[in-house]
Amino acid sequence: MSKKIAIIGGGNLGTAIAEGLISSKFVEPENIIVTKRNLATLAGLESKGVIITDDNTKAVEFADYVILAVKPFQIKEILEQINKPILTKKPVLISVITGIWLKDLVEFTSKDLAIFRAMPNTAIAIQESMTCLSHLNADKAEIAFVTDLFNNLGKTVLIDEKLMDAATVLGACGTAYAMRYIRANIQGGIEIGFSAATASIIAAQTVKGAAELLLKKNTHPEQEIDKVTTPKGCTIAGLNEMEHQGFSSSLIKGIITSYKKILEDM
Repeated sequence: MSKKIAIIGGGNLGTAIAEGLISSKFVEPENIIVTKRNLATLAGLESKGVIITDDNTKAVEFADYVILAVKPFQIKEILEQINKPILTKKPVLISVITGIWLKDLVEFTSKDLAIFRAMPNTAIAIQESMTCLSHLNADKAEIAFVTDLFNNLGKTVLIDEKLMDAATVLGACGTAYAMRYIRANIQGGIEIGFSAATASIIAAQTVKGAAELLLKKNTHPEQEIDKVTTPKGCTIAGLNEMEHQGFSSSLIKGIITSYKKILEDM
């Protein structure tokens, strides 16, 4: 029997998850239910066969797996609202809510529930997310299902929950860091003669190709760097100048600064 999935919160992230699950054929549209107060914004999903509703309780009663995709300030009210059907049916809970820990979800529900915390990034919209997962009380089948679910939306790693803040920096903030590198690459490309449009294509595809080399060949970055740094060549000259200007050091410092900011705001 196909598992049924409820997505509580049909905002940008919730909608992207639903779209990705449909596109990847991980689950049939009729086995997905998405909730939102303004149902008009979910017309696109409804046209694809997804069930839409403004009734969170109905969604929980429908589902085997419940994805919580609401704003952090909404979660307590939402869980109080759906607590009875959760405790009755005991679906697996999956939270994609920033800053909400497993212990918080237990506090609002029950110690007996299988609960997951997932940290995807914005590339989930195109099924290319890097998602970090941690869990509590989940069995092997539930872990396998949730991992498979997010693998259909990109790539997934299981981590200890204490690393979730670090995962936020490396995997979520990391998207912005990569974009800033690409933007700088484009600016440099314009200065050496390319149009902005052409430089954008070259820069983005080059970064995509570099990432795919590491993922598919399972190599270390330095191995791939060595292949394009010939003696007295232009690549090593450019790399050395970037290092002289603090390229790696500034990136590492930026990552640590972002991480410290999260800890300060807790």
